[in-house]
Amino acid sequence: MKNRLEEIRKQRGIRQEELAAALRVSRQTVSSLENGRYNPSITLAFKIARYFGMKIEELFIYGEDEDEK
Repeated sequence: MKNRLEEIRKQRGIRQEELAAALRVSRQTVSSLENGRYNPSITLAFKIARYFGMKIEELFIYGEDEDEK
């Protein structure tokens, strides 16, 4: 699953550390999310979307063909 987390975070001038603190996760978790090495739980995805005032679908891009790989 791809995401726009890094793009949105940088547009808003938020550091990884700030986002991590707000979400109550580690900075490494934010980094892993941004680099596509980690897919968030549905709960974390909702927290991230709520933090940015966006819908989950605006932040996370799911491709149907990804399941076939």
